[in-house]
Amino acid sequence: MKARVIVTLKNGVLDPQGKAIEGALKSLSLEGVGSVRQGKVFDIEVETQDKSRAEALLKQACEKLLANTVVENYRIEVVG
Repeated sequence: MKARVIVTLKNGVLDPQGKAIEGALKSLSLEGVGSVRQGKVFDIEVETQDKSRAEALLKQACEKLLANTVVENYRIEVVG
């Protein structure tokens, strides 16, 4: 079963990489760019066909490794 985990910074957490990207886009004269927030995307294959088992496994992965839950949020999307 395939899944995607999306990790983003919580609102109010300083995002210097996002600010750098925002500045770079503006320096390239790309008009209309507002603020930029960066994050991480993980595409993961889980060896189960049970969607709830996959979600539980991925939640553990996020809580233990993939996301720093003090400053980051995560979202799990299971496909298939």
